[in-house]
Amino acid sequence: MNLLVKNIAQIIDNQYIGKNSTAIIQNISIDSRSLQNDDKTLFFCLTGVNNDAHFFINQLIKQGVQHFVVSHIPENVKNQANFFVVKNVLTALQQFAAHYRSQFHFPVIGITGSNGKTIVKEWLNFLLAPDFNIARSPKSYNSQVGVPLSVFGINDNHNFGIFEAGISTVAEMDNLQKIIQPTIGILTNIGTAHDEGFENTHQKISEKLKLFSQCELLIYQKNNLVDGLLQPKQETFSWSFTDKNAAVFIEKKLDGLVITKNNNQPSKATTFQIDLVSNDKATIENTICCLMVLLHLKYNVSEIQSRLKMLFPIEMRLEIKDGINNTTLIDDSYSCDYESLKIALDFLENQRQHQKKTLILSDIFQSGLQLSALNLKISKLIIANKIEKIITIGDNILALENAVHYKSTTEFLSKINTQKFENETILIKGARSFQFEKIVAALVKKTHETVLEINLNAIVHNLNFYKTLLQPTTKIMVMVKAFGYGNGSFEIAKLLEHHKVDYLGVAFADEGIALKTAGINLPIMVLNPESTSYESIINHQLEPEIYSLKGLKSFLTIAENKQLNQFPIHIKLNTGMNRLGFDPEHLDDLIAILKNNTNISIKSVLSHLATSDDVENKNFAQQQIALFSKMSSKLMTDLDITPILHILNTSGISNFKSAQFDMVRLGIGLYGISNDSSEQKYLENVGTLKSIISQIRHIKTGESVGYSQRFIAQKPTAIATIPIGYADGIDRHWGNGKGFVSINTQQATIVGSICMDMLMVDVTDIECFEGDSVIIFGENPTVNYMASALQTISYEILTSVSQRVKRIFYRE
Repeated sequence: MNLLVKNIAQIIDNQYIGKNSTAIIQNISIDSRSLQNDDKTLFFCLTGVNNDAHFFINQLIKQGVQHFVVSHIPENVKNQANFFVVKNVLTALQQFAAHYRSQFHFPVIGITGSNGKTIVKEWLNFLLAPDFNIARSPKSYNSQVGVPLSVFGINDNHNFGIFEAGISTVAEMDNLQKIIQPTIGILTNIGTAHDEGFENTHQKISEKLKLFSQCELLIYQKNNLVDGLLQPKQETFSWSFTDKNAAVFIEKKLDGLVITKNNNQPSKATTFQIDLVSNDKATIENTICCLMVLLHLKYNVSEIQSRLKMLFPIEMRLEIKDGINNTTLIDDSYSCDYESLKIALDFLENQRQHQKKTLILSDIFQSGLQLSALNLKISKLIIANKIEKIITIGDNILALENAVHYKSTTEFLSKINTQKFENETILIKGARSFQFEKIVAALVKKTHETVLEINLNAIVHNLNFYKTLLQPTTKIMVMVKAFGYGNGSFEIAKLLEHHKVDYLGVAFADEGIALKTAGINLPIMVLNPESTSYESIINHQLEPEIYSLKGLKSFLTIAENKQLNQFPIHIKLNTGMNRLGFDPEHLDDLIAILKNNTNISIKSVLSHLATSDDVENKNFAQQQIALFSKMSSKLMTDLDITPILHILNTSGISNFKSAQFDMVRLGIGLYGISNDSSEQKYLENVGTLKSIISQIRHIKTGESVGYSQRFIAQKPTAIATIPIGYADGIDRHWGNGKGFVSINTQQATIVGSICMDMLMVDVTDIECFEGDSVIIFGENPTVNYMASALQTISYEILTSVSQRVKRIFYRE
C-alpha cells in the first residue's frame, strides 16, 4: 500500500480536516497498542460496546501517528493531525477495504459456513502455496472488522487470495462480499452456530450465499435446501456422499475416501482414492473442500494424493496433549456451540487413548435453541457417546444427568482434586469467556524442559514474503546451515522441498549428508567444504563450492580418479569480502584449468556482499556487484558456459533488487529476522524459546540472589527460578538487570548472574505460579531486541541455542 492522503479523501465519504494532503499512507491500523503505528499509518478509530479508540488519539499522536479516520475530533487533539471525519468509522473501513481489493485482479477464494472456515483456509494455503503467492485471512479474521484488515494484506505480488467470512445475523454478508469479491466460493458445513441471529436455517443459508453472488464458481456439498436457494445462473461444483448427480461422488472407506469425478459423462468419469489425516466427520468434510479446489484448478491425481497426505491438524482449535496421571487431554477450550460439540465428541471417540472418557463442558452459546431443549439435546448426545464422567461449568448448563456442576472456572479449580483424574481421555470444551485454558494448564503434564518451538507456518509466510520481492524467473536458494540457524534443519528442509525452492545451502558436508540421508532430494550446495570431505560430498551427491585453486585441483584429482562426468560444482568469486573466493587476478589460471574439463560442470558462480545490510554504505556493495558482473561475464565468455549467477543474501534481496541475477540466497529472513525495521513488520516470528517456572521464593530486603551476590533486594521480592542458562545458549551479559523474560505477557527482569543451567527473575508484580510458561525470546523479547541490547547480531542469538534444547515443530 502506498497512497496519498488526498487520494484517500476521494475513496471514503468524509470531511477532510488537515494540512498535509500529500503525506503517504502505507499501513492501516485499528490497534492503539501496536508498535507498528507510525507516521505512515492510517488509524481507524473504531467504537465498540466497551471501547472507543478516539480516547487514544492523543497517545497515538505522541507515537507519531498523523492520520485518523474518526466520527468526531476530540477537543484535545484538534489541529494536531490529519482527520477524515465520517458518519461511521466501521463503514468507512469497509468502504476503503472494498476499494483497495478492487485494485487487484487474481483468483480469490471466499469461504463461509458454520464450521471449518479457518481450517479449510489454512489447509488450502498450505496446499496451494508451492504454486501461488497467496494473500489470506490471518488466523480467524472473518468478521466485519477482520475481513477488511485481511484484505489490506494484499500486495502487488500476490496472485491468489483465500479469505473467510463469518456472519452472526442478516445484512452482514453484503458488506463482506463487496470487500472480498471472491471469484471462487466455498460453502462449508452449516450448523447451529449463530442461529439466534436468523429467523430460520433457510434465512441463514440465504444470507451466507450472498458471499457468492458474483462468483464464477461455487463449491458445496450438494443438498436440496442449498440447491433451492441458489441463483439460477450460479455455476456450481458440488460433491456428495449420497447424490450421484453431484459433480464429485464420494464413498467412505476404512482407510480413506474413493473419489469419482463425473466429468459430465459417466463413461469419462475419473475414480481415485485419497488418504485421510483423521476419520472424524469435520476433518473429512474439510478435506473434501480442499480436494474440490485442487480438482477445479486441474491438479493431476497423483499430485492431489501426495499433497492431501501432508495435511495436518490445526492447533489452538482442537489439540491433543499429554495430561497428568496418564491422561490424554483434547483441548478445545476456545469455542463452544452445539455443532462443534458434536464434532469434538466425534473426535474424542476417534482419538481416545483410554477406555474411560471424560467431558468438561461450559455453557453453550449461539445454539439457537431454548435452554431446556438445548440441555436435552446435549444430554442425549453425551449418552450416545458413552461419556462416563461429566463436569459442567456455568450458569445455564444445569440439567445434565450425573454431571458434577460448578458455577465458574475459578470454583472448579479451587475445589477439584486433580489426582482423581487418571487413565482417561478428557475433552475440555468451553466458550472463550470461561477461560478453560486454565483448566488445561492444571491438567496438562508438566515437562520441566526448555523447548524451542518452531512455527512452520511462519516459515512459509516469510518465504512467500521474500518471493514477492523477486522477479518471477529468479531462483531461490535457502540457507539451512548451522542447524537451520538454530531452528533445526531437516524439518525445515522438508517443508522447503514441499514449497519448491530451488536449492538448499549448508556450511559443511556433514550438514548436507545428514539431510540427504534423511531423504531430502533437493540439490544441496556445501559452502565451506574442506578438501577432506570431497569424497563424502561426491558419494552423497552434494555440490561443493570451490573457492581456491588448491581446492579446485584437489577436487579435480578425485573427480578424475572416479571418472566423474559433469559433476556439479559452484565457483566462488571474491569481490571485496576478502574471506573466500577467487580474486580477479586468479581468473586466467582458473579458466585454464576448467577449460574443456568434462569431469565437472559449473552449476553456478557466486559471490557475497559485505555491506548488503548497511544502507549508508551502498557504494561498496555496488562496486562488488559491478565486479561480480565483470568477473562472471569473463568466466562465461571464456568457458562458453551459462551458469546460475547469485550474489544477494537476505539483506541484498531487500536492498539491491536490480542485482538478483539468476538466483538469491535467502538466509535469516526465512526465520523471521530482518535488519530493516520497516521490513521486519512483514515477517512472522518463527522460533519461540520457552521454559517454565521451577520455583518461586520470597526474599527479604537485603537478601541476595545468585553467584557473587550481584543482586541485593531493596524490598521484599518474589524470585522465580527458570531452568535455562548459559549452557543452553543464554548470554551471561543478558543477566544482572539487563535482560528480561515474559511471564503471562508481562516482563520479568533477570536478576543476578545467569547460571549454567538456570536464571532468576523478579516476579514481585506478576501473578504467576510454579509451572507457568516463560518466554525467553520470541514475540517479546524479540531476537532483534536481544541482539541490540547485547551489541551483537541476531544470527548469534539464534545459533547459540544449544542442541540440548528440544525443538518442537508445529503448524498453526
